[in-house]
Amino acid sequence: MTELRTLKVALLGCGNVGAQVARILIEDADALAARTGARLQLSGIAVRNVNAKRDVELPQELFTTDAGTLVKDADLVIELMGGIEPARTLILSALQNGACVVTGNKALLAQDGPTLYEEADKAGVQLSFEAAVAGAIPILRPIRDSLSGDRITRVLGIVNGTTNFILDQMDSTGAQFADALAEAQRLGYAEADPTADVEGHDAAAKAAILATLSFHTRFALENVYCEGITNVSAADIAAAKDAGFVIKLLAIAEKLTVADTGTDGAEGISVRVHPTLLPREHPLAAVRGAFNAVFIEAENAGELMFYGQGAGGTPTASAVLGDLVSAARRLVLGGPQRTETTTGHVPALPIEAATTSYYIGLDVADQPGVLARIAQLFAEHGVSIEIMRQTIHKDSGSNVESAELRIVTHRASEAALAATVEAVKGLDVINSVTSVLRVEGV
Repeated sequence: MTELRTLKVALLGCGNVGAQVARILIEDADALAARTGARLQLSGIAVRNVNAKRDVELPQELFTTDAGTLVKDADLVIELMGGIEPARTLILSALQNGACVVTGNKALLAQDGPTLYEEADKAGVQLSFEAAVAGAIPILRPIRDSLSGDRITRVLGIVNGTTNFILDQMDSTGAQFADALAEAQRLGYAEADPTADVEGHDAAAKAAILATLSFHTRFALENVYCEGITNVSAADIAAAKDAGFVIKLLAIAEKLTVADTGTDGAEGISVRVHPTLLPREHPLAAVRGAFNAVFIEAENAGELMFYGQGAGGTPTASAVLGDLVSAARRLVLGGPQRTETTTGHVPALPIEAATTSYYIGLDVADQPGVLARIAQLFAEHGVSIEIMRQTIHKDSGSNVESAELRIVTHRASEAALAATVEAVKGLDVINSVTSVLRVEGV
């Protein structure tokens, strides 16, 4: 029997995910060797504090604070320390030394992915990052490999479990945002400082990665329009539910043609993150709790949805190990390594060029001609109304009646819709604009 080759694996970081990766590498060593054709030897784990208490019991001799030396002697490097530095420097060092790298660092990839991709190309090694988007869900490899012969036109993703849990709580229990956030923190779904999640920054980093792979062009975080969920109220959730919608924080990447952006527009890719109304019959509307899902539209494959655990140590470790086995197999078999595929330079379009529908809630005076005036103003701005619902309210103290209008538009450019909303605010029959949210799937 031929003796298997040994590949040294350096692990950078031993948090929730890193500890599970180390455990699997040790406990499943024989099975992983059978799948890769090589022994995957965990040569060391770089951490800030070698004596810190960890949930998983691991051999103490594996721990080191000298990440630089550990990386230089490795065939495969797993980076799970997060942040920009020293992760960026260590990954670049690993690539330049000829090691394949597996990372889950979405923030670094979104901020400086092009530099890392170019270094991997130059060195002829593999840079893999399945764990950077949607945890255990295998989404990046299917986009890069399975759909490489197709043209993806649109990606809609629930890629942040914290915000999905919060919005789901608000929808199912009627809770206010602050109460739903507190519950997410109590259950461990949200950090003590939830800013990166609730302001949409985490989802925006993932949107940049999804757009890069889907449209074969390198997009950075600066190309993503980002809007979080902190302004979504219980009243917004209730109004959406009453109209047959659910509110989700979506990461969206879609190709827009000149026909979409207008005769003076340009073709390009719109990449954005914002709260979005979805019809309750849409597949993404049924994604509950802290789960993630990515919905893809492609020219030939049609509609596809990938669903599963979007976070957690063991689920995310599964994605890391999948990348590691893939990279190890290529080292054993030889030949060129698989990197991300960027073949074009399609421009990123500003949010004003995006095409979407709007949900607009208005509190208006209940008097003749109001609906006609509003409809005329929409028409003047080239925005077509799809649904308009009116509910009459009477103030018991003053006997003054007002009406609540809920309007859903057909798809139009973001610029036209924003201009319409501003014009509506100027009408003397408008008491207030109660909500403005984007709509998809109608």
